[in-house]
Amino acid sequence: MSLFRSQVQQMSGYTPGEQPQESGWVKLNTNENAYPPSPRVKDAVQRVLEGRLNIYPDPLATEFRKAAAELFQVDPDWILPGNGSDEILTILMRTFVDPNQLVSAPYPSYTLYETLAEIQGARFQKIQLNPDWSWPVSEALEVAAKSKILFVPNPNAPSGNRWPDEDILSFIPEQGVLVLDEAYGDFCDKPHRCELLQRDSGAKMIVTRSLSKSYSLAGIRFGFAVAHPELIQGMQKVKDSYNCNTLSLAAAVAAIKDQEWMHANSERICSTRNYLIIELKKLGFETVDSQTNFVWCTHPDGEHERRYQALKQRKILVRYMKFSLQTEILDGLRITVGTDSEIQLLLDAIREIG
Repeated sequence: MSLFRSQVQQMSGYTPGEQPQESGWVKLNTNENAYPPSPRVKDAVQRVLEGRLNIYPDPLATEFRKAAAELFQVDPDWILPGNGSDEILTILMRTFVDPNQLVSAPYPSYTLYETLAEIQGARFQKIQLNPDWSWPVSEALEVAAKSKILFVPNPNAPSGNRWPDEDILSFIPEQGVLVLDEAYGDFCDKPHRCELLQRDSGAKMIVTRSLSKSYSLAGIRFGFAVAHPELIQGMQKVKDSYNCNTLSLAAAVAAIKDQEWMHANSERICSTRNYLIIELKKLGFETVDSQTNFVWCTHPDGEHERRYQALKQRKILVRYMKFSLQTEILDGLRITVGTDSEIQLLLDAIREIG
């Protein structure tokens, strides 16, 4: 007899990207920001280190909520911070979904959604996207109508494409909530869409955001949700009492207040991303027009895993991904946009590998 819950015993669990601990790697596999965070972050953390670490942090993250609320033009009670946006996704699952209720998401997309549903004992249904990464509208409408949560990563991962607002709004569940996962939202042509929450349909929508990508704080672990206060109040009942520590709160406040630094880094990344797409096409790859800090690419010869392994031997890490579709296997390479020099090393290596 297993000591584990049946859901845990049966599930395979989420597999994060490789994180080599030794130096010397060109790391283009987990979508971290290639550039450092705002200098204000270091100053803010240093001040905290000289303060009272023996005291619990503010359980409501008041200062951060005020700063984020000003940025997104809402009141602070529309904001819920978390230990990375992944914790926010966990809170959402625990807040809104009972065992055996339906959770859905487009596929291929972020595989953590399915893992969280399994942990909760919920049913999970994939809405398989069309070959051009568009939605199968009839199927999506049918599944969304029955879902307690429909997760929509927009921009999507691993493809990097972004769907138009009106396409997404039609999928709001009848008896549940629509979660717009905007982890990569600051790399889009249009930075954020929290204005959608102001519409009548916004009462059943939740936007999630991460400071790991555009704010260069993957090591800090900080994210947040934006939603109507009624939804935030329910989520607050579920979160851990002190889910954001003193250091991460100080870093997050400093980072989100320095919009100039964040936008400058994002613009550099987008410029390098566009160059990478052009060069990959010259090498025979097919790419998706990305609105993120990564590029999804495939090659007609299908030798993606060989290239991944050959790059790894040269200490260049990209993400090899493989998805089981209804009629075929889809695999390819997801490449994080690094610095110009890192991307040049990658492209030179791909030319050598063939």
